[in-house]
Amino acid sequence: MNRQAMMVAHVRMALADVRRHTLRSLLTILGVVFGVGSVVAMLAVGEGASRQQREQIRRMGSQNILIHSVKPMQDKGSTSRATWMSIYGLLYDDEVRIRETIPGVRRIVPARFLQANGQLGEQRLELRLVETTPEWFELVKRQLIAGRVFNSQDLRGTLAVCVLTEFGARRLLATRHAIGQDIRIGANSFRVIGIVQNQVGEGAVKAPDESVDAYIPITSGRNLFGEVTVRRSSGSQEIELVELHQIIVEVDRQERVPAVANAIRAMLSCFHKREDYRLQVPLALLREAEATQRTFDVVLGSIAGISLLVGGIGIMNIMLASVTERTREIGIRRAIGAKRRQIVVQFLVETVVLSGTGGVLGIGLGLLIPLWITHLSGMPTIVRGYSLLMSFGISVLIGVIFGLYPAVRAARLDPIEALRHE
Repeated sequence: MNRQAMMVAHVRMALADVRRHTLRSLLTILGVVFGVGSVVAMLAVGEGASRQQREQIRRMGSQNILIHSVKPMQDKGSTSRATWMSIYGLLYDDEVRIRETIPGVRRIVPARFLQANGQLGEQRLELRLVETTPEWFELVKRQLIAGRVFNSQDLRGTLAVCVLTEFGARRLLATRHAIGQDIRIGANSFRVIGIVQNQVGEGAVKAPDESVDAYIPITSGRNLFGEVTVRRSSGSQEIELVELHQIIVEVDRQERVPAVANAIRAMLSCFHKREDYRLQVPLALLREAEATQRTFDVVLGSIAGISLLVGGIGIMNIMLASVTERTREIGIRRAIGAKRRQIVVQFLVETVVLSGTGGVLGIGLGLLIPLWITHLSGMPTIVRGYSLLMSFGISVLIGVIFGLYPAVRAARLDPIEALRHE
């Protein structure tokens, strides 16, 4: 009998033994089923969460550098006076210096933010007013739903025009024709010339835009609203003077992003006595997210792999019991000429059949759990092909490792003593 025919015979014997003890076999492989299922499901949940975070970072632009104005801690704690002015943050001169002195900068977009009430008829909505330049819409790419965005002519002419996000337009311009409407923002009137789709980052990654933004030319904002904002609360008021709240810098090549970020950081440190700014580099965040995901996969896989070890112990236990039950059968096979190697292969095949069956059922369970999680919670889950192959491979490996000792023990039985066994 050749090796292939002998292997087929071993597989048939293993399947016959599984069918003969169906309930015992199912209970034995439950540990493998849950282990493989948990590995696949946990990796799918981790991959889905990581993919969502990475997509949010990519939407910020892997070649962009975001510089934010940050209020220093000493200013935040100055609550002894009823009225005070805080002067901090990015300057218009910072934009000019970055544009003219740092190589590798393709485009630069300044922005100022202001909270203001928008009103159209009886409809009211608190908006975040974004004073910026037309290049904003080139760096923060959002689909144009209707109309147009403002251009360089609107910027030079300090025209009172605005672009709304989709969410803000639906709330403020409900039941009305959106484009061409005049809305009041604060004490000033602006004409709506366009609507863009908003895509807001969540969690640790914050996108430059928000769901209720209204975009206006920065020249119009400076002319109509100035640069000083007043905040009143509980009998006191805080006056802030911030020239620019944010600067977005686009680098010409992705590999130059770290160098440009370091140059900007060094330049700002020379002209700002206090650290009233913060750099956010999406490319660095992306690389950190990818490194974190690799660590996350290892940790999750290790935790879920414990279930596979428990399943392997169950397989070893049942195979040791099977060796005891089949001692006389082993003795007969040895008496008619079976070699120790053939006995080892016979029992190893049986353990691999058990663990392999558990691996297949576990993969099915692992595919169902992510679908269930997505359906109930809306959390995205992604099942990768490598997780299926890895889980199944580990389940088979567990069968080989934990089945080796019972197989060797069966092969070492003395044929004469085995024939005497009742």
